[in-house]
Amino acid sequence: MSATPRFPGRISLVTLGVADLDRSCAFYDALGWERAGNPEGVAFYRTGGALLSLYPLVALAGDAGLEPTRTGFSGMSLAVNVESIEAVDAAFEIATAAGATILKAPASVFWGGYIGYFADPDGHTWEVAYNPEWPLDAAGLPEIP
Repeated sequence: MSATPRFPGRISLVTLGVADLDRSCAFYDALGWERAGNPEGVAFYRTGGALLSLYPLVALAGDAGLEPTRTGFSGMSLAVNVESIEAVDAAFEIATAAGATILKAPASVFWGGYIGYFADPDGHTWEVAYNPEWPLDAAGLPEIP
């Protein structure tokens, strides 16, 4: 008797559609993120988990059979969890220096954490969070109790 196949429960790559690849690369380089390889027409960055890919918006939309339109909030954010309130503030200083648009300055939140939001040059929303209930493992990923 064989097990029922299941969809793999992991994210290996997050691709952001960008208007100007060079501008976006300059931003993520300024955050201090490490590039993976140097392919033509796309950029990959190493993170603690999935790779982050930057790809021209028109090409990404074409790959998916969609129109390359973006308006307003996309309904999602990408998050980086860090080990302390001070680490959130430090990350925001780096993001601001890199040219991020601050959407919500870091502040304490009702559930006991400390979070803030910024946008990259293409308006992709990023959250930086400290959650005292989620210790981070050796890779910096949250361990949810």
